[in-house]
Amino acid sequence: MTEREATFPATGMPDRDWWSALWPDPEGTLRALGITPDMTVLDLCCGDGWFTAPLARMTGGRCYGLDLDPDMLAQAREEVARAGTRVAGWITGDARDLPALLPEKVDFVLIANTFHGVPDQAALAAAVAATLKPDGLFAIVNWHARPREETPVLSQPRGPKSEMRMTPEQTRAVVEPAGFKLDKLVELPPFHYGAVFRLSPA
Repeated sequence: MTEREATFPATGMPDRDWWSALWPDPEGTLRALGITPDMTVLDLCCGDGWFTAPLARMTGGRCYGLDLDPDMLAQAREEVARAGTRVAGWITGDARDLPALLPEKVDFVLIANTFHGVPDQAALAAAVAATLKPDGLFAIVNWHARPREETPVLSQPRGPKSEMRMTPEQTRAVVEPAGFKLDKLVELPPFHYGAVFRLSPA
């Protein structure tokens, strides 16, 4: 078991074959969530870099990759290098320590396929709020709250346990008390949604 899996249950990285089957157009997904070239972005719990590489390409390198697991960050570095792009920085650390880890405030924080396994989701939302610029955005990509047997990838049930999955309403209930308001919900077929929150004025 990796350090990431021990700290954030059911958030292990899939193999590349089904990752690409599930997310064949990661850049299109990022555009749908609202990421634009002028933004500085944090890929939070970036894993093996499947979204980090297109983020780096879209923003001209104005993005950071953060993960608890050094082995995952090494894979993300390789993914970004394969894409022929770069990032502003790689950070190894616990996502809940964001304010102390990130060297600058950012416009957009993305966390994909991981939020369901965060032990203290409210604390993480507060940490994200502290790292965003005024009016910044926090996007959470979650599996829909459907039974795991109903979300197959390459003919096998995939994703977190059914009981760990969160509806958009459950996600809002955790995130909005940290100072956010839901900006939009984005359908990400076949099995995900993106909840994009905007940091409210103090």
